[in-house]
Amino acid sequence: MTEASASGRHLERLKGQVHHDPHSFLGIHRTRDRFILRVFHPVAEEVEVRAATSTTLLEKTHEDGLFTTLLDTQPASYQLLFRGAGHSWTARDPYCFTPTLGSFDLHLIQEGTHLELWKKLGARETVHQGVGGVAFAVWAPNAQGVSLMTDASHWDDRLHPMRSMGGSGIWELFLPDATAGLAYKFAVIGSDGIKRIKADPMSRRCEHPPATASIVDSSNFTWQDGDWLKARQVRPHPGQLPVSVYEVHPGSWRRDAHNRVLSYTEMGEALAEYCTSMGFTHVELMPMAEHPLTESWGYQVTSYFAPTSRYGTPDQFRQMVDHLHRNGIGVFIDWVPAHFPRDEWALANFDGTALYEHPDPRRGEHPDWGTLVFNFGRTEVRNFLIANALFWIEEFHVDGVRVDAVASMLYLDYSRPPGGWEPNIYGGRENLEAVSFLRDLNSIIGEKHPSVVTVAEESTSWPGVSHPVDMGGLGFHFKWNMGWMHDTLDYMEKEPIFRKYHHNEMTFSLWYAWSENFILPISHDENVHGKGSLLGKMPGDEWQRFANLRVLLGWMWSHPGKKLLFMGSEFGQYAEWNCNRSLDWHLLEFPAHMGVQKLVAALNRVYRETPELWEADTDPQGFVWLDAGNADQNLLSFLRCSRSAGPQLACIANFSPNTLSGYRVGLPLAGIWKEVLNTDAAEFGGSGKINPVPISTEQIRWNEQEHSATITVPPLGMTWLLHQG
Repeated sequence: MTEASASGRHLERLKGQVHHDPHSFLGIHRTRDRFILRVFHPVAEEVEVRAATSTTLLEKTHEDGLFTTLLDTQPASYQLLFRGAGHSWTARDPYCFTPTLGSFDLHLIQEGTHLELWKKLGARETVHQGVGGVAFAVWAPNAQGVSLMTDASHWDDRLHPMRSMGGSGIWELFLPDATAGLAYKFAVIGSDGIKRIKADPMSRRCEHPPATASIVDSSNFTWQDGDWLKARQVRPHPGQLPVSVYEVHPGSWRRDAHNRVLSYTEMGEALAEYCTSMGFTHVELMPMAEHPLTESWGYQVTSYFAPTSRYGTPDQFRQMVDHLHRNGIGVFIDWVPAHFPRDEWALANFDGTALYEHPDPRRGEHPDWGTLVFNFGRTEVRNFLIANALFWIEEFHVDGVRVDAVASMLYLDYSRPPGGWEPNIYGGRENLEAVSFLRDLNSIIGEKHPSVVTVAEESTSWPGVSHPVDMGGLGFHFKWNMGWMHDTLDYMEKEPIFRKYHHNEMTFSLWYAWSENFILPISHDENVHGKGSLLGKMPGDEWQRFANLRVLLGWMWSHPGKKLLFMGSEFGQYAEWNCNRSLDWHLLEFPAHMGVQKLVAALNRVYRETPELWEADTDPQGFVWLDAGNADQNLLSFLRCSRSAGPQLACIANFSPNTLSGYRVGLPLAGIWKEVLNTDAAEFGGSGKINPVPISTEQIRWNEQEHSATITVPPLGMTWLLHQG
């Protein structure tokens, strides 16, 4: 084949942006006795090659932008000088470099077992063949061609065609002299011949929404949380520890006087101070991955590997986590592997095919949210998601991953009508691929990072969500107790006079409290969509509303299970949560709101100091009913027990507005008991019906206990009594 015919064939592919191997044509190649240099640049009018000892003007051999020249020797290095439109610029030739990905990486990627995927795909600063630059790589196995476009090249998608790495489905290009901060996208010619401009699925930094470009990122952050990480590695199972989580939406937790969102740095400092003063052990950040719509609260993720740029850079996010760790606060993140939005510039239909999503709409489309569902049976997609979870753990030192919407993953008929879903191979409704994925996820995280916690938001009775994989479970450490949350709030929203007819709603959770390792969640979902705030759900006049809120919080903190409370609930925000403005911190000027905040701080303090409230959380021996059947008085009483000392804490909750004086309660141990918390205390905004002096037992059998004492049970209040000896 002649040079002219070969050039014509290659040129047509370059012009159509469907060349699988531009490096085989562009750059320097040996001819019979010389070397030929080819450059494709549709914008340039002239091109020179500058080597160490010579400068040669290339001939424009085709009007579409092909420049060529013959060289007697192959230069060790060279630069290209371009002239056009009254400007000139120099650049190294990307097409004289070998691939930046080795065969072993490609094998692992193709196999779906590359657990450090973000270190090889996306955009990464590197030195290749002695030259600094950025290596770009993207998975698009069904594309006819992929080109890199950058802000430095004025988003011209013709200048940097990428090379296909064969059966791996990876397209690769090394861009010499490129640096961090470069904005870029990929022009993908799909299998259907349609060009789609796509953000990088592996991008580690993005433009501020609504802009959608990816940005080359490079970290120079120095972590200082080594002591925290070392201590984390030797802690017991989190089920045996006090866990009190403060759920936060970073964009609306606190803003400045001009409604400006806080930066990651500002937020880290403020959150660390606040959580320390309030006694929370962890913060849980609603999804931090980049998302285009603020009103989605982060649950419509478009860039899974990039902390949202709304609050700063990835290194500033690292600084936030580091500061929280150095102040003794753990960090959980919400993670959304169940679905992703249809935005045309993101993951959807990435290479002209259903690449990340399941191709069957009965499995690949979510009817409730209008989103697409990941194909959990595809190895590369599972690899993408598992590597993403590891990325947040390893790159940002997070202590826990809360997996969103697990129920929607587990069931093929989730929110689907009869005939709108396809059974599994056994004829059942279980999504076997999703089950396998979740087990793999938890197993791999457990193997690589055994001190990191995984949590499932799972709203059904799927068995063994928090049981080990080798025992048939899904392998999570914890499951959100959605049943407890719904039953408790349904009961609390009723006027006290009607509560006796719904007494079982408060006791039912104890029938299954040890079937899983539970977290008790009062989350953002209970503060939006017309549900009102937690305070707003409470019945009665203003005093009763606050009293109901206080006794609810006392009930939550004394019930078996770890705790999670959404921001604003800890001081009784009146208004329903709005993601576009700050919480109403000015309410703390009023005693009732300040009282609720003081109560939550006290609950956390006593909770952390009292092993009876958490040490045997996952063991039925950690809880004993004293009186579960006093529906007429809206009263519940029980004991909490530590593993070492047995029943030491008595909890009495009164969900009626009546004060019960001289109320006799059974106690397991003789001697002195002390009231360590009372939600009706005046300092919390209550009426002050407390038990101020030590309580002595009598040898009177009561509530199936050998001893008892008479106490005052506050109205719409709860008291905790701790044995003193």
